[in-house]
Amino acid sequence: MLRTVSAQATTTVWLLLSVITLLSWALAPGHGETPVSPSTPITVLVVLLGVVKGRLIVGYFMEVRTAPRRLRIATDAWLVVLWGAVLGIYLW
Repeated sequence: MLRTVSAQATTTVWLLLSVITLLSWALAPGHGETPVSPSTPITVLVVLLGVVKGRLIVGYFMEVRTAPRRLRIATDAWLVVLWGAVLGIYLW
């Protein structure tokens, strides 16, 4: 059975992606004149937001949400490995 995504669902996901983007920007230091220093908790939170954004994009805009289960699992695993590597490199 073919599952379709309604225009309302697509618009809602797009708005959520926009909110996550603005939240990530707001969390980033450096919007003022003072010097900034790295913050591990903020970085971890932004990476987690990136995981959520990636999953939404792959699921709704690349239509993997309606793909066979193997592909959904493979893309989820790819996102976890990718973002895990990014976070691991940062923390190392």
